[in-house]
Amino acid sequence: MTSIDDLYGATVTGQDGDKIGKVDEVYLDDRTGDPEWVSVKTGLFGSNVSLIPLDRASLSDGTITVPFDKSKVKDAPNHDPGAHLSEADEQGLYEYYGIAYGTAGTTGRTDTTTTGRTTTDHDVTDRTTTDRDITDRTTTTGTTGAAGVAGTTGHVRGEGHDTSGPNTDDAMTRSKEELRVGTEQRETGRARLRKHIVSTTESRTVPVSHEEVRVEREPITEANRGAALSGGDLTEEEHEVTLHEERPVVAKETKPVERVRLGTETVTGQETVEAEVREEKIDLDAGTEATTDRDRR
Repeated sequence: MTSIDDLYGATVTGQDGDKIGKVDEVYLDDRTGDPEWVSVKTGLFGSNVSLIPLDRASLSDGTITVPFDKSKVKDAPNHDPGAHLSEADEQGLYEYYGIAYGTAGTTGRTDTTTTGRTTTDHDVTDRTTTDRDITDRTTTTGTTGAAGVAGTTGHVRGEGHDTSGPNTDDAMTRSKEELRVGTEQRETGRARLRKHIVSTTESRTVPVSHEEVRVEREPITEANRGAALSGGDLTEEEHEVTLHEERPVVAKETKPVERVRLGTETVTGQETVEAEVREEKIDLDAGTEATTDRDRR
């Protein structure tokens, strides 16, 4: 992987296929100028920046695959994104990732080689970083293209130069961190419907009827005299009737009464988050000879 443009914004995935993050910055080998490290933002809202070595990585269709999982990368030693990657920092990172320092890659680097950070037009549009783009700096031999790396590079300082490093213009840039707040969705629980059978007792009142014996007597009249005299004078007889009654009968029938299903609704509330942000301040440190009469007053 030698093209920096192919690395910026590429998705980094771990050995398990999970996404680790997107490439935020690319670090170059000071001696060869080849990409050697990439940084990705991990943690909630990208609050953590981690460096990943490209020694064992592969690039395909905009995706960089590394032989580490997300937790390994997230727990890597922290490095200030705006600082040069020193030899000690690089050695500590290689040891953390289990790569022998001084033998990584095929660029022929030695233990005394350090890595510099590049800041191409992807993130800083008014700053040049490679030999092809440097038009406003005068340098001697050995330019490496790493931002902020002195190395073997010589700089001709002019008015407003940076006393701590390379030549700049007559102004410095003040930056500050801005708080970005978003939301992420996570699982808070599960709900399920379960159907079971319960028994209750119900009562109903049902009218029932039954037959009772009633003795009816009627006097002898001309209408029934013939029937009354049809038998013997004195005889023994038996008459019987069948009695009936109603009894309640219970039957049960199953029928559907309603349908129940699970649904969700979104309830919106307000939560307050707090985070510490940093801001650069520029102070004037002027000697006595540079103090004007107005300053004294």
